[in-house]
Amino acid sequence: MFSICRQTHPATGIEHAVSCCFFNNDETCLVTAGANIIKVFRLLPEGPSREVNAAGQPIPPKMKLECLATYTLWGNVMSLASVKSPSSGRDLLLVSFREAKLSVLQYDPQTNNLITLSMHYFEEEDMKNGWTTHPHIPWIRVDPEGRCAVMLLYGKKLAVLPFRKDVTSEEGDPLEAKPLADLKKNAPTIPVVRAPTLASYVIVLKDLDEKIDNILDIQFLHGYYEPTLLLLYEPVRTFAGRTAVRNDTCAMAGVSLNMSARVHPVIWATSGLPFDCLRAVPIQRPLGGCLIMAVNSLIYLNQSVPPYGVSLNSVATHTTNFPLRIQEGVCITLDGACVAPLGEGRLALSLKGGQLYVLTLLADSVRSVRSAHLDRAAASVLTTTMCVIEEDFLFLGSRLGNSLLLRVTERENRMLFSVDKPLEATVDLTIENEQEYANQTQQKDKDADPAAKKRRLDSLSDCIATNVIEISDKDELEVYGSDIRTSTQLTSYVFEVCDSLLNICPIGDVSMGEPQLLSEEYSRTAEMPAVELVACSGRGKNGALTVLQRSVRPQLITAFNLPGCIDMWTVMGEPAEASRDAHRDMEGSHAYMILTQEDSSMILQTGQEINEVDNSGFMTGAPTVFAGNLGNNKFMVQVTTTAIRLIKNGVQLQSFQLEWTAQYAATADPYVCVVSTCGRALVLALRELRTNQAMSARLAPTRQPVPHRPALVKAVPYRDLSGLFTSADLDSVQVKGEFTGKMKGKKNVKAEGFQPDTVYELNDEDELLYGGDQTPASMASIMLAEQSKNPGVPRRVSRWWKRHLAELKPTYWLFVVRNNGNLEIYSLPEMRLSFLVRDVCAGERILADSLESVPQPSQTEEDEMTVPPNTEVDKLKEMLVVGVGHKGSRVLLLMRCDGDTLMIYQAYKYPRGNLKLRFSRINVAFPFGYQSATVTSSEDSYEASILRENVRQMRYFGNVGGYNGVFVCGRTPHLLVLTARGELRAHPLCPEEAPVSTFAPFNNTNCPQGLLYFNAKSELRICALPTHLSYDAPWPVRKVPIRMSPHFVTYHMESKTYCLVASTAQSTQTYYKFNGEDKEQSQENKGDRFPYPMLERFSVCLFSPVSWEIIPNTNIELDEWEHVTCLKNVALSYEGTRSGLRGYIAIGTNYNYSEDITSRGRIIIYDIIDVVPEPGQPLTKNRFKELYAKEQKGPVTALTQVLGYLISAVGQKIYIWQLKDNDLVGVAFIDTQIYVHRMLAVKNLVLVADVYKSVSLLRYQAQHRTLSLVSRDLRTAQIYDMEFMVDNTNLGFLVSEAEGNFVIFMYQPQARESYGGQRLIRKCDYHLGQQVHAMFRINARSIPNSVHRRHVTMYTTLDGGVGYVLPLSEKMYRRLLMLQNVMNNYCCHLAGLNPRAFRTYKSARKPAGGGAARGVLDGDLVALYTGLPQADKHDIAKKIGTKVEEIMSDLFEIDRLTAHF
Repeated sequence: MFSICRQTHPATGIEHAVSCCFFNNDETCLVTAGANIIKVFRLLPEGPSREVNAAGQPIPPKMKLECLATYTLWGNVMSLASVKSPSSGRDLLLVSFREAKLSVLQYDPQTNNLITLSMHYFEEEDMKNGWTTHPHIPWIRVDPEGRCAVMLLYGKKLAVLPFRKDVTSEEGDPLEAKPLADLKKNAPTIPVVRAPTLASYVIVLKDLDEKIDNILDIQFLHGYYEPTLLLLYEPVRTFAGRTAVRNDTCAMAGVSLNMSARVHPVIWATSGLPFDCLRAVPIQRPLGGCLIMAVNSLIYLNQSVPPYGVSLNSVATHTTNFPLRIQEGVCITLDGACVAPLGEGRLALSLKGGQLYVLTLLADSVRSVRSAHLDRAAASVLTTTMCVIEEDFLFLGSRLGNSLLLRVTERENRMLFSVDKPLEATVDLTIENEQEYANQTQQKDKDADPAAKKRRLDSLSDCIATNVIEISDKDELEVYGSDIRTSTQLTSYVFEVCDSLLNICPIGDVSMGEPQLLSEEYSRTAEMPAVELVACSGRGKNGALTVLQRSVRPQLITAFNLPGCIDMWTVMGEPAEASRDAHRDMEGSHAYMILTQEDSSMILQTGQEINEVDNSGFMTGAPTVFAGNLGNNKFMVQVTTTAIRLIKNGVQLQSFQLEWTAQYAATADPYVCVVSTCGRALVLALRELRTNQAMSARLAPTRQPVPHRPALVKAVPYRDLSGLFTSADLDSVQVKGEFTGKMKGKKNVKAEGFQPDTVYELNDEDELLYGGDQTPASMASIMLAEQSKNPGVPRRVSRWWKRHLAELKPTYWLFVVRNNGNLEIYSLPEMRLSFLVRDVCAGERILADSLESVPQPSQTEEDEMTVPPNTEVDKLKEMLVVGVGHKGSRVLLLMRCDGDTLMIYQAYKYPRGNLKLRFSRINVAFPFGYQSATVTSSEDSYEASILRENVRQMRYFGNVGGYNGVFVCGRTPHLLVLTARGELRAHPLCPEEAPVSTFAPFNNTNCPQGLLYFNAKSELRICALPTHLSYDAPWPVRKVPIRMSPHFVTYHMESKTYCLVASTAQSTQTYYKFNGEDKEQSQENKGDRFPYPMLERFSVCLFSPVSWEIIPNTNIELDEWEHVTCLKNVALSYEGTRSGLRGYIAIGTNYNYSEDITSRGRIIIYDIIDVVPEPGQPLTKNRFKELYAKEQKGPVTALTQVLGYLISAVGQKIYIWQLKDNDLVGVAFIDTQIYVHRMLAVKNLVLVADVYKSVSLLRYQAQHRTLSLVSRDLRTAQIYDMEFMVDNTNLGFLVSEAEGNFVIFMYQPQARESYGGQRLIRKCDYHLGQQVHAMFRINARSIPNSVHRRHVTMYTTLDGGVGYVLPLSEKMYRRLLMLQNVMNNYCCHLAGLNPRAFRTYKSARKPAGGGAARGVLDGDLVALYTGLPQADKHDIAKKIGTKVEEIMSDLFEIDRLTAHF
């Protein structure tokens, strides 16, 4: 069985986050990593803010996160860190991968990609010391001064990676360097750049100290002359039950690293720390030292200062002898907590329940901590990683909920402070200011009140799912205001949510269901019904149901049958108000719709209804090539094949005939560009001659014509709002710092930085540096450098957010492609050539400016004639340039070519060249495949078919459902969306609607923010985007918060509802204990400082897919201590009153009391019945009816149905039951292995998965009523889930394992190695890198003239990914396997990781049956073929002896087979 595995929805969880200067040293970015994906975000202000904090300093405005880059690696990120590298202009990223690999990466502007500077591999056998299992994570830690980094290897050794002081070899002090502007003018001497890392070496931890073992944490300490590493370890282990005999087992050692001599003395050691230590947190200067976090206590340690420890609950007092003080009013545990420094002895703690605390360490004059203060600030998401960005923002990355960006503001009346005495409040404010400040804090408390912010959703009377924008998860952030003033003045913090990143992992269970809110014609297609996915994601208060749909299904408002229409436009009427933002280009409503026919145009007026008009000023006698708006939507312009017209309010202002036939036209307000069939272009500009008389406006050609030799192929104008297209010098932008030093007696500030006894004062009202005699102009840069090192420096010296708020003036450009293959960019209206790319259709990854290097030789007429026309350029069918994203700041260049390629390039800043930019190709996967051919109609005449050839397939829309982007028409219609979030999303239109011949946006009173398109039946469809989904996600998604942990979900066909099992956790003081013959309940009261255990309480409910709410009065609470282990929708034959199969909900449970009490469980069977709904609540028409609920002899761990019987795993046995008169009657049983947790049946075969003993295949023979073992896998393996693979008549068993592997087994009794059929044969295996916890099958889409029948097996992962495994024919498998082997060398190996090594089966034990079997294609790697440059595509096809078209059609067929949801 040959198959291909591909992940179609990327992992969404975030496990690592670090803030660093990724692109260049002026801008701090946030780099996040989760599973195998690294993303880079920058902070963008929502709008200008006038807020100041208590110290009168400006507070940055609320920020949004914009994703600037996404990198998919062939390996999962285990640890992430960044290193400052001032000389190379940007920071280095250190990333470690599974077992012991380390890569040093850096952004490279030349290729707009990550480059690997060095790779370190420590996985030799002698490193492992004979161990095969490696639970240790290869942590990376970086010295705060950036001198070296270390990585933990296998928990036993340390790899040390020293860094160079300065990468460039030019000696000299950086402060004495000339200003950059001078260097620009004369060509700079290029310095020799050496590798930033020196040779790495390994330290064995046992050599430092005999006792060092079981490392708990490693951290670098602040303020030491040499890099000093703190090791927290547990030499002899213990556990909670042994603390009476052995406690205080942890110890720490401080090791000084002298890297030149490679000697590592232990300079500081402490032992006898509590046994439950978790991690060490280095404290920044001036305090220094470190904070040891244990589960129940916090201990501050510093060299030569007595330790200070506090107990956080009453457990700490009797499990440790370490001297601890009781922290009053606090009862918390720190297991699973995250921590981030807020500066000056203050830390933000996020506990495992999502509570945010601020911990303040209060020190006396000799810098020994004398008390700690914990302040509960807010309740937020369950956090996995925390990171501080630019001192004012806290990023909470999460795997269990949406990641949040919080703004942190201090409330504190302290304005001046001296660098020497950082913790004293020095100066009080004056009286008026105090009054103002009090008002301001009250105001802030009001704002922070969550109830005032959130829109409550009280009544959904019409039972329609709400708009996705209105879902506000109440628990994203709840703020508590408690402002305890002690003798020392404490800073209290306000946390406010700025932005959240959607996350759907971990997906515990998934179910297919039918979408409810659909127009009629989608839902009832028998061949492929519409399906959507509902997944359980999140945990605890972040629990949610996630609704996923792969394709966009527009909501139909109305449809007309209009045959013979070739193209369509909508134009806006007169706008109501004149002053609008420049980038809001689609606010008005559409007044006219223009339809192109073979030899005429049809003009429709669109108001309350749509009707045809004759005297609209538009020309009707010729086919329209383009229609649009000019002059801020005041004027309309129409271009037909023969003439151009300017119209206002239905009156023609100007019309002039063309000397040639127009083929294509486009506008960039106020310019119109028309391209002829003979390769000429005309650019016209709108001139309003007298401003008070609107009727006097005229279109006039630009003074400079477009050069028409060599012949034009395509020309498109573009109005730029991104500020990228500029010829200004980038480096001359000086940082505006706001800083004045008030001196005591000294005249000038020396460049060494800060004087210890100076008091610095921040001033808010003046933007510029003033007081030139005291602060030289170069101070700003020195202070910025100093600010990062010295925490005592006032914050916000540079208002870094100001540059994002600057208003940019639009600039105008003309993009021209000529038949010699060059792309030229001219500036309008001067028509100056500013950018030139040779051979633009070759599909290279980077489009660089050829004017950078070679001055343009002026060619004579004769030379021009001899330039051969480029062959690739004939394939270019269409070009479009759009600005999308935040205020149009992302410039996309789209080119559609023959050969099914749509190339999308994005402009990015590049320091050299005329326009200071380059274009880099974005790799976009079109989910259902892409075909570039035009949609033809059989009855077209010759003229009509020529017109159809020129119909634009790529249409920009400014506002459809609140999104802007590009709609791609054609055989495979897609919606390309890029919002302010900054990620390009390609959503396919549902396959039933394809092909789409033409599209237009449509904003009308009856159809606000809608869309129009012609489908295959030449129907004009007026639609709107369904608002209950969010389209700014890899798949259109709706996340429904349920504020419980969801465990299982299944769809019930008959009632069209979902059955959901969820649980909530409450703390409990009771437990059961064994008293000899039975169990008895006992109550424990341990006081209010005892952290009581949490008890999960399970419940079953019905969920409506119409309103996406739990149906009222259907919630059934299960007994206390009863856990649901499985939920299945089973079809049972009902003997008794009725006969035949019917769907029931079957639940298996277990009572979890304690290890002394025997486990027992129940089987519960519910029928979902129809009842009369309650008045005003139409959804209450369904209820549970309990048919059977009885206790079994053991825990019920798995259920399914086989031939109408119920089959259940109870304890160590599997029973088959028959449902008779509301009772289960036993039919057959068999003994099994250790713990069966999954069962699947097909016909009379039952596949059984064991937690430890892999899979077995059973068969039930109905005539003998016997259940027997057919075959099983003899290895031991930890199974997560399994599903069948169906390929024509072959049946395979796809199994997912705990290590993130897939294995496909087959039953082949005739094969020799199967021992006569006793053993299942392992046919293929594949390493996915993510754990798969849920799988299901769906019939593959039918392909014309193919008889191959197969199922697609879909899977969901615990990292939020979704993908499929699809069986292939042998011919296609062989061809794509050769492609995969060649692609392995062609694709970019980010971080030096090899795709082939990543996809090899990974297992801790050496497999007995030989090595990896492979046999599954890596769909992610093979799919990269479509995005390669044309030359590489031909090259690869030649190497494997096939044609490019054959490979492309294979890949397209795979996409079409899996075009579901």
